[in-house]
Amino acid sequence: MQHLDLQVVRRALEWSVAGQRIWLCTVLTTYGSAPRAPGSLLAVNESGQWIGSLSGGCVEEDFLERVAEGAFLEAVSVVRYGEGDDPRSRVSLPCGGILDVLVEKLDADCAVQAHLRELESALLGQRRLLREVDLASGARTLFADRQQGARIEREIDRVRIRIGAAQRLLLAGYSSVAQACAEFAVGLGFEVILCDPRDEVLEGVVLSGVEIRRQLPSVFIADGGCHRDTAVVALTHDPRIDDLAMMEAVRTEAFYIGVMGSLQTSQKRFERLRRIGGLSEAELARIHAPIGLNLGSKTPAEIALAVLADILRIRSGIARDQL
Repeated sequence: MQHLDLQVVRRALEWSVAGQRIWLCTVLTTYGSAPRAPGSLLAVNESGQWIGSLSGGCVEEDFLERVAEGAFLEAVSVVRYGEGDDPRSRVSLPCGGILDVLVEKLDADCAVQAHLRELESALLGQRRLLREVDLASGARTLFADRQQGARIEREIDRVRIRIGAAQRLLLAGYSSVAQACAEFAVGLGFEVILCDPRDEVLEGVVLSGVEIRRQLPSVFIADGGCHRDTAVVALTHDPRIDDLAMMEAVRTEAFYIGVMGSLQTSQKRFERLRRIGGLSEAELARIHAPIGLNLGSKTPAEIALAVLADILRIRSGIARDQL
């Protein structure tokens, strides 16, 4: 599946190279019920063509009308949709939500195209970037992003936007817990990949929106299946799958690595990974085992909830003692 933001940036780059002015819109903040998360993108060119999404359609329609009327000629602006007090917004969202949208006018020049190419590389998983936009001048700066955190960081005079590949959940092996994790993760907007070479285990398995690969997850990981926006979880209780996946995952930049098992099982696994896998203490420290938040989970769905909650905690840069 292709990251929608990647499609937006690639099309914007095509338009810019063709000499068209572009308006790049980013959802900054949502209040109440809102259909798109902070960081969502939409691009519009001066011919009225557009790609991406800010809402269920009403915001896009209003914005396109305003662009056609000659609005948004300043380098950068922030428009609030949903309250009716912003003269540049004529939309009240039917769901009762409120959206703050960053609108950047990008002329068709080499600097804009170089900036869009940098965003494209980040969205392909080659690296993660913090994109800073000055709200007074529209100046844009890119920094290497070396930590997890909120996708949007907003100050009075500037905003910072995290740019990276689609959040990926790599399920190392199939189980009832993996099934529940996959279903939750798809609903949360993750790109979900399940790797398992066991034909007898996968027989009859149907997972909507999930890419299933009939190979060892360790092989998929070793072949470059992880980037910095990947969470790797092993949930089978089969050391041939779980341990090998952990040995490969700690050699990647995956932001979350976890494996299911009790405290005693986890201690035995760590000993095997030291002795057989040659993992260092620093590498072992990257593995969440037992996996997930301690919610008293018993059923597959409850365990999956604890796993995804912990992944979201790490992705948002929240320490356990802040919960």
